[in-house]
Amino acid sequence: MRRLAAAVLFGLTLAAAPVGPAALAYQPDEVLADPALESRARDLSAELRCMVCQNQSIDDSNAPLARDLRLLVRERLVAGDSDREVLDYLVSRYGEFVLMRPRLSWQTAALWSLPALLLLAGGGFLLAQARRRAAPMASGLSREEERAIARLLDKEGS
Repeated sequence: MRRLAAAVLFGLTLAAAPVGPAALAYQPDEVLADPALESRARDLSAELRCMVCQNQSIDDSNAPLARDLRLLVRERLVAGDSDREVLDYLVSRYGEFVLMRPRLSWQTAALWSLPALLLLAGGGFLLAQARRRAAPMASGLSREEERAIARLLDKEGS
């Protein structure tokens, strides 16, 4: 009986999950009449981050800002902008964060390489500390005092 209840619950969970185009948040009034432009708009929308949801594309988000961005993308495409121009326009307004996959630049390279550099610097520091501790320490004794200690040690050893 428990297995049947678990199977029914699992089936209802799968049936309730949105799948495919129905899962997207775009509205019918946003769809362009030209299928080629609409396809480009969908491709661009999948590459743009919702600034409210942050982990969803604007194509998947129901936030009002995502809708505004979807409409802006379509408006720019109808005006004749290329895909690159649309992305450049949105990056100029919202920064690189609007892109789901940020472009490689010196800023993103620095951001991604900083943890590795910090790890290497920490490892170098620890290695230097280990070598410093392993090095023989200077006695701070004069030569005459060292000879006296050596004579005392020789007498004890004999």
